[in-house]
Amino acid sequence: MAYGYKRISVKLEGGVAFATMSNPPINIISMELAGELGQFALEVAKDDAVRAVVLRSDDPDFWLAHFDVAAIIDFPTGGVAPLNREVNDNFYHAMCETYRTMPKATIAEINGRVGGGGSELAMSCDMRFGALGKTIINQPEVALGILPGGTGTQRMPRLIGRGRALEVILGCDDLDAATAERWGYLNRALAPAELRPFVTKLAKRIASFPAPAIAAAKRATLASDASWERGLIEESHLFQVLLRTPEAPVAMKKFMASGGQTREGENRLGELCTKLGS
Repeated sequence: MAYGYKRISVKLEGGVAFATMSNPPINIISMELAGELGQFALEVAKDDAVRAVVLRSDDPDFWLAHFDVAAIIDFPTGGVAPLNREVNDNFYHAMCETYRTMPKATIAEINGRVGGGGSELAMSCDMRFGALGKTIINQPEVALGILPGGTGTQRMPRLIGRGRALEVILGCDDLDAATAERWGYLNRALAPAELRPFVTKLAKRIASFPAPAIAAAKRATLASDASWERGLIEESHLFQVLLRTPEAPVAMKKFMASGGQTREGENRLGELCTKLGS
């Protein structure tokens, strides 16, 4: 299968699809990049030549920063928040769920900062590996007057427990790689020079095994998870509710005016969130 995107370069090697994301200057998840990530997920899920998928970035500081706050500010908010609790039409949820449930091993190779929707995508992957002294996780949404609306409120408690998840989500502060490994967010935190070779070797090792066995083992493991549907619908609804509060647009605009989505500002995201709360 041929993969052609503007913001994702895909290399197929040994049954592994290595997908390198690039959206300068800080790998913000723009609507365009989100669309490409969703399209790639749908295509690679059906590619019989692929048995493992690695999401990576060549930016030394950013894996994926977070979803474009400027785009969120422009989300339509006319009328009351959607009240349909039976259907989840959240496109970002659907994209993340494709990475979680596809019959391939999905691996996030997180070499730098990851925040917000980027963190939610990483948590949707089967495995996450980071670099000591480089990988930093942040969920800044509450400081912006919203909440992690791209599956984060459901994924993080399952990974690290409710108390620690609330520390990350409500505290909006940076989580370093060593702590993230200890808490269970990262499978391993490796020396920066060891990260890519380790992930490459692991992905190729997995891809060397029979595809039906990989798919069945993943399907069986997914069956151990409690139902996601109700929680994701509630998260999507509450995100829409918060978008309609007077505080949310004020906080998001303050974030942008204070250096949000600039390289300098994003490299001190925890500090920037602290200022938003003052």
